[in-house]
Amino acid sequence: MKTIRVILIGFVAVMLSSCYSHRVIGYLQEPTKQNKLPQYDSVPYQPYRIRVNDEIIYRLVSMDETISKALGANQSSSNGQYANSYRVYSDGTIDLPFLEPIKVQGLTEVEAQDTLRAAFREIIPDADVKVALYNKYFSVIGDAHASQYYIYKEKMNIFQALAMTGDVMNSGDRRHIRIIRPRDNGQEPEILEFDMRTNSIIDSKYYYIYPNDVIYVARTKNSFYTVGNYAGFIGLITSSVALLTTVLNYVAYIYK
Repeated sequence: MKTIRVILIGFVAVMLSSCYSHRVIGYLQEPTKQNKLPQYDSVPYQPYRIRVNDEIIYRLVSMDETISKALGANQSSSNGQYANSYRVYSDGTIDLPFLEPIKVQGLTEVEAQDTLRAAFREIIPDADVKVALYNKYFSVIGDAHASQYYIYKEKMNIFQALAMTGDVMNSGDRRHIRIIRPRDNGQEPEILEFDMRTNSIIDSKYYYIYPNDVIYVARTKNSFYTVGNYAGFIGLITSSVALLTTVLNYVAYIYK
């Protein structure tokens, strides 16, 4: 029995050290001497700027229905989805019906909208144009329910993005979240790595999600040995004790 007690005490100590704690998976933590969380600087939000290979959709409105229909006023199909999108070519331009190529690379959606409105008003004086980015998606891979998700609002942050996936799994490494962000002009993608547990992530350069971002959540190295919650821990302890007792009783019976 003394041997059993020693084994159980050691087993419980190891398992308790392997449980997920708030320090490991909690968000918006205050940096302390114990957790040594990083401090990130606040930076102003920068609106997304259109890149090569992005796709643009637009809607043209005019009092002259005949002309506006011919030039693309009714861009949506019967199910409400846009029928056409226009890719940004390598020279930064898009080709729209009845217009010369228009450069939109480097513009925000609002700036592109103003540019297209000015171009159409050379043909239709009362033209009004609404422009949007068609490929407004981000992707998630790793331990966070991998999929592709739509950016439904401006200034979507990392917490809102991961909430759409159902949050990072307990086995996900929150200390080393990575965002793979494409760059324009054929440059290699930018890789942003950060610890999302610290409260200083708010308004930092890691806070906002942009179209075409890929969020990668790696698995922690010791996740295989870690218990997800205390209910599972108690169940594991109970079954382990029962198994250990059975084995020791069997060994004692053999050597009687």
